[in-house]
Amino acid sequence: MAEAIVALGGRKRVLGRLRFETDGRRQHSQFEYADEWLAAKDRFALSPGLPLRGGGHYSSGKDDKRSSLPECFSDAAPDAWGRALMTKALGGGLSEYDYLVRSDDRTRQGALRFLGEDMEPLSDLAPTIPRLVELERLRSLAQRFERDPGGAEEEARDLAGVAGSLGGARPKASVEGDGHLWIAKFTSAEDTRAVERAEVATLKLAERCGLRVAEASLVLRDSDSPIALIRRFDRRGDARIPYISARSALDWQSDEGGFYTDIADVIRWISSKPVEDLHELWRRIVFTILVSNRDDHLKNHGFIYAGDDRWRLSPAFDINPSPSRHRVLETGIIQGGSFEASVELALEACEFFDVNPEAARQQAVEMARMIAGNWKQGLRAQGASGDDVRGYAEAFEHAEAEKALRLDG
Repeated sequence: MAEAIVALGGRKRVLGRLRFETDGRRQHSQFEYADEWLAAKDRFALSPGLPLRGGGHYSSGKDDKRSSLPECFSDAAPDAWGRALMTKALGGGLSEYDYLVRSDDRTRQGALRFLGEDMEPLSDLAPTIPRLVELERLRSLAQRFERDPGGAEEEARDLAGVAGSLGGARPKASVEGDGHLWIAKFTSAEDTRAVERAEVATLKLAERCGLRVAEASLVLRDSDSPIALIRRFDRRGDARIPYISARSALDWQSDEGGFYTDIADVIRWISSKPVEDLHELWRRIVFTILVSNRDDHLKNHGFIYAGDDRWRLSPAFDINPSPSRHRVLETGIIQGGSFEASVELALEACEFFDVNPEAARQQAVEMARMIAGNWKQGLRAQGASGDDVRGYAEAFEHAEAEKALRLDG
């Protein structure tokens, strides 16, 4: 049975122990809080699904092996891109536990750390975190690995330490610069649109609409493969800030999409400023609809720890406009309802988020106007060509946007 000490942040405060076992196709884990953590005045539950109590919290998985870990631990583990790199660099047959504890400790999402009995990280991957000046080299490595994942062993080893801990499916790496930790997102070999330009432009548009967003910028803007830089909001200098995804906060076990009203219920339960977070979440729903964001699944919403056993809705991130006539959301608006990307449904649901109907209509109009008047300029500011802008038109100019613009009529 594999075992790790679970610790918190730079001080390595012991939270408990994670035990993991593989039995054929099935994987099991048990997490147990340490007595000293349960007795600490500043204790907090790592997620609502792991309440503070003695005894073991058990998870098991078969077909979806990721369920063999508590969801808040899965948040700290890599997704498709990082897993591909780790598999190539470390060899096949990795368990969920391996992906979690052997990925880079320094760049892992959130503040959880997985240590051996010597209180040192179990990670096999600990290269120097690259600086911003190395972005072109990292981009080249990522491109070579994407083109030849079966043969690019050296590239995988170089990238696994600085990208293996990251979530998502797209090529990326961790870099340091200006005293901060950043995620560098690279243009994919499979891209048919200016994805990085559009993501940065849309995050800046969201900020202009009054949303709290992750700081973003574009580098190598004039190249064919620009790089989006997203500042990590789970770091303050060298300090690590606990983070959980909305999937963890909901303790969501289903493969089906979740619902925004469920996230709202969690906000009422765990947020230090529930009204602010409820209003923010509702505005994000409307913004998601207006910019045709198709990446709003539960892993792309989250909470950062605010102290005193309370959390705050994290800055928005991974907002990616998707030109398509098939207008659906990954996260439905009302529990048990449809996944239709509908301004009307968002307005009908506004009171679930403590937003009164009159204010909801006004906010929807204001966002629609801001987006309609600035999306083209925003894309051009990130180096998008005329063809790029025209290619994204369907994401910003559509029937739902027109409905929102007519709300004050």
